[in-house]
Amino acid sequence: MWESAAAGFSAMGSEARLKVLKTLVRAGQSGLTVGEIQNRTGIAPSTLAHHLRFLAAGGVVEQKKVGRSTINRACFDELRSLAQFILSECCADEVGKAANDG
Repeated sequence: MWESAAAGFSAMGSEARLKVLKTLVRAGQSGLTVGEIQNRTGIAPSTLAHHLRFLAAGGVVEQKKVGRSTINRACFDELRSLAQFILSECCADEVGKAANDG
């Protein structure tokens, strides 16, 4: 799990990629074409293609060819897994600290 978590977090590791991912999360399961993402984010098409490839390689975005278009979708299950991974030990040390302070 550490390796896939590192890949997912790395994929989100720039302001532009976070902007693209948030745009796809807002779009929901229907996803968006590259042109629709470009219109909503203002990111240049060639740069956007690079960011989408990076997000797809990190497992947080999926791309599916539909006719002549490519639909991009956030991978909600992977995003939930990443959130769970980072929060799985939330506040664990505070429990021990509180017991020792008493």
